[in-house]
Amino acid sequence: MQHTPRKRFGQHFLSDAGVIDAIVQAIHPQAGQSMVEIGPGLGALTQPLVERLGALTVIELDRDLAARLRTHAQLHVIESDVLRVDFSAIGPAGADPTGLLRVVGNLPYNISTPILFHLLDFAGQIEDQHFMLQKEVVDRMVAMPDTADFGRLSVMLQWRYQMENVLAVGPNSFTPPPRVDSAVVRMQPLATPALQDAELLGPLVQAAFSQRRKLLRHTLGVFLEKHNFSGNFDLQRRAQEVPVAQYIALTRQLALQIA
Repeated sequence: MQHTPRKRFGQHFLSDAGVIDAIVQAIHPQAGQSMVEIGPGLGALTQPLVERLGALTVIELDRDLAARLRTHAQLHVIESDVLRVDFSAIGPAGADPTGLLRVVGNLPYNISTPILFHLLDFAGQIEDQHFMLQKEVVDRMVAMPDTADFGRLSVMLQWRYQMENVLAVGPNSFTPPPRVDSAVVRMQPLATPALQDAELLGPLVQAAFSQRRKLLRHTLGVFLEKHNFSGNFDLQRRAQEVPVAQYIALTRQLALQIA
């Protein structure tokens, strides 16, 4: 049965066999591993993944596609908005009893950042993540300090993950072709993150990058003053000039004072 891509779901289906093979090789699925695929769509990645894994959990919002996926005996289908899914409650789909999930997906580009932030809450239960995203977003995710792409997204993901841009993908690899270039990113949660959570880091970094062309004394300085911060931090820089490790160190200092 023919499926018409739906704009409201941001549907662009991967169709290039060579790219599909390259992505599967990058993921390197092994029999028995517990894996979750977000937005399986027409199953371009789903089929080669489940052939190697033996079983696979998929999260699909489109009810027509979810119904089609349910006809596959080796798939556990969760019909839901991924932003509402509790990943800590997803049991192993394969024979691996460790409980650690591997997460993959061709993420809807219109909500990719909210999905990435949602998954941060479950990083402790995840072994790794491989996502197809807009190239511009991946560039920001992996950006180094003092570059144009380094921003809030860079800091808020790099404190928790080691990340790598593993594959470039052009628009013609999709049906229908998106108007942007894409890339596949590998995200591996750090075994011992320097922070236990991002509750304070989030608003601190948001304040720092709220006016990225201004010196931090105009943005982050105001935030720290409101929290009665008495430590030392160089505010005569712009937000993109500060490495992730220094944002983390500042957050830890501030947390100690608030406590």
